[in-house]
Amino acid sequence: MKIRQIAFNSILAAMCAVLGVLALDFGNLKITFESVPVLIGALMFGAPDGAAIGFAGTFIYQVICYGFTATTFLWILPYCVCGFLTGWYAKRRGFRLSRGQTIFVVVFAEIMITTLNTGVLYIDSKIYGYYSAVYIFGTLLPRYAICLGKAAAVGAGMPKLVSVCSRAVRGGETAA
Repeated sequence: MKIRQIAFNSILAAMCAVLGVLALDFGNLKITFESVPVLIGALMFGAPDGAAIGFAGTFIYQVICYGFTATTFLWILPYCVCGFLTGWYAKRRGFRLSRGQTIFVVVFAEIMITTLNTGVLYIDSKIYGYYSAVYIFGTLLPRYAICLGKAAAVGAGMPKLVSVCSRAVRGGETAA
């Protein structure tokens, strides 16, 4: 089982990187589903796996799209935190979350990612000299609107995704 879990985590990290590259990017407004594999791994396996998937997937995406910079690890941090906290919550609940709990944790994770990314954007803009209050904070409402819409859609589908993935990792056995 451990080998399957590691292999599946690798697939999820690769999916995270690909989904990051395929994002719709409009300056400081970004529509992406790169958190979905992080959430799946965290809900299935717990905090360390969720954080590792977030780290590896986002690191690959960051290096491919932007190279290695002084703020690369700051951009990775929101997905690591998301994976860790989601996995911690799932484990605390014995990996048996109701549909409502799953939607709650996904919405919380997406809000957390958006908030942390806004902080990282602020730091990045100060370091690289492109800071503008309007650029950083002027689009907060649309950013959170995108965040909540995406969270609702992902949260609604997440229980089924986790169930299907759990069966696949366990080789057709029923999910524990």
